[in-house]
Amino acid sequence: MSETSTSAVDAVPPAVAGRLRITEIFHSIQGEADAIGWRTVFVRLTGCPLRCVWCDTEYSFHGGEWRAIDDILAEVASHGARHVCVTGGEPLAQKRCLILLQRLCDAGHEVSLETSGALDVAAVDPRVRKVMDLKAPDSGESARNLWPNLDHLLPHDQVKIVIASRADYEWARGVVAEHALERRCMVLFSPVWGKVEPRELAEWIIADKLPVRFQLQMHKLLWNDARGK
Repeated sequence: MSETSTSAVDAVPPAVAGRLRITEIFHSIQGEADAIGWRTVFVRLTGCPLRCVWCDTEYSFHGGEWRAIDDILAEVASHGARHVCVTGGEPLAQKRCLILLQRLCDAGHEVSLETSGALDVAAVDPRVRKVMDLKAPDSGESARNLWPNLDHLLPHDQVKIVIASRADYEWARGVVAEHALERRCMVLFSPVWGKVEPRELAEWIIADKLPVRFQLQMHKLLWNDARGK
């Protein structure tokens, strides 16, 4: 039995059944989505079935350390932060991520899940705030968008579209209109660092009067691309 839906993480050794493979756990400031600015513990799971060309966390595709869910919860609690973000890679590639999300909610945390939109989100605990990508064409992975996931979005969730070009923007604008995304949840447009000038994207949104929220990745403004920040 494989631990994940991708070959990026090896088969589960019997001795680590009930655990998750973790790239890192760190305490920082949330840099995006509706929890921006809050002190947050990030739990980064290992493995991802996608290969977006602009990915900034390729180090999470392989490696990592098997850790018991109880140990993960204890380390999260040691930082004394209400907000927890479970991210990757693609965290839902490890099936026991669903257990971790549930237990973090049970422990009283405000939990967000950063997910690619390529894997089914139907079983995610409804208390979790899903921050779900829709992959634009320049990502190289737009064919992997799992459109039925839109039916599982709740008002507290967010859809994020990362934009690397004017063509991506036109695609994203069309998707928002076609699916009336703003009626489902908050919609976030974010520029790819170094590909689209933030001011340019902001001006496109203003000109078209789009019902979306412009965002920058604040953690990159603070720490550039430093790992564990």
